[in-house]
Amino acid sequence: MGKITEHAPAKLITAFIFKEESIFNKTKGVLEKHFGKIDFESQTLAFTHTDYYEKEFGKNLRRKFISFKGLILPQNLPKIKIYTDKLEKRLSRMGLRLINIDPGYLDLSKLILASTKDYKHRIYLGKGIYAEVTLFYQNKSFRAWDWTYPDYKTQAYLTIFNQIRQIYAQELKGK
Repeated sequence: MGKITEHAPAKLITAFIFKEESIFNKTKGVLEKHFGKIDFESQTLAFTHTDYYEKEFGKNLRRKFISFKGLILPQNLPKIKIYTDKLEKRLSRMGLRLINIDPGYLDLSKLILASTKDYKHRIYLGKGIYAEVTLFYQNKSFRAWDWTYPDYKTQAYLTIFNQIRQIYAQELKGK
């Protein structure tokens, strides 16, 4: 029989899809006030792997990732996702979102994303929120699953998450 232990604290990450840099900056400021100091911000990337968001947001979409200094308890992910969904609605204009905010967490072995949508590879966490193991860490890098979103399979994204993992590993050493 295994021994029941608590999961180590994890690194909160947030992914964004947006059109206007100003709405990203506003959102980032609100999240920083709520979750604390940002310790990583990716470069702005073109979001071209799907047209799923174009009807709501328009064309020429962009993507960014941030992570926050300090660690979270993984069991708080549903509460975090509910907060970011409410923030999306608060920042909407005429019933349309201006930014998509996808929180998740990273630990030494995986990247977890929160979702409000169920699917065969997602696990229900409660409060209408599901978790997906989007990437796994093996042979000194994050790797994709068959179900991983196409953009998360790119080397640019894997490099970002490897960088955040290094920050996380340093935080763990400091604890």
